[in-house]
Amino acid sequence: MEESTNDALAKIAGNVVAAPDAGRAMRAWREKLSIKQVTLADALGISASVLSDYESGRRPSPGVQFVKRYIEALVRIDEGKGRLVSRLLSSDKDEAILSIGEFTSPVGAPKILDALSAKVLVGDPNAVKLYGYTVVDSIKTIYALSGYDFYRIFGATTERALIFTKVGMGRSPLVAIRVSQLKPRVVVIHGPREVDPLAIDLARREGLVLALSAAPNEEAIIESLSGVRP
Repeated sequence: MEESTNDALAKIAGNVVAAPDAGRAMRAWREKLSIKQVTLADALGISASVLSDYESGRRPSPGVQFVKRYIEALVRIDEGKGRLVSRLLSSDKDEAILSIGEFTSPVGAPKILDALSAKVLVGDPNAVKLYGYTVVDSIKTIYALSGYDFYRIFGATTERALIFTKVGMGRSPLVAIRVSQLKPRVVVIHGPREVDPLAIDLARREGLVLALSAAPNEEAIIESLSGVRP
């Protein structure tokens, strides 16, 4: 395989292995590439029901060798359709970061939170000064960015707020931050009405300010942040 395809294999494998639910992560990649379950099952030499059991968690977590076979089969099928996984990932990298901004002077965290109509869930924002912000699509960030690519969201400094949109319950963004060497000062999630208690606990353990935004949509978030001045 070409080097770019090998890179794609490594990124997908890293995402699946690091995911809290490997089966769900595998299924997400299969659906992302528009590959039918029965097609993949045939390529793996197993029944569709067995594959469904792995993806749904009805069977014990798949081993590393099965994950490797699964991902290699995905890529082979994708290439057979005349597409290249790495090209898909490359476009997602650019689309994952919706907006990024840097401040020439520090901005108090409360000003950022007010602009986002955000309610603080844990942490004290009053003593936090920020030098930037990044708005990311949480789904594309989790599935398209890994390793060095993930660090791009920190821009010029980690003294910033990360705003995750399209959030389900808030667990995935906090898990990603938990395993990252770089940590933001403030995390704002947008999407859910209620936040997973695990996300709140992880934010507390990491010493982060975690807040829930009530902004109407992504466009409003980006527009509000663009108007913030030191």
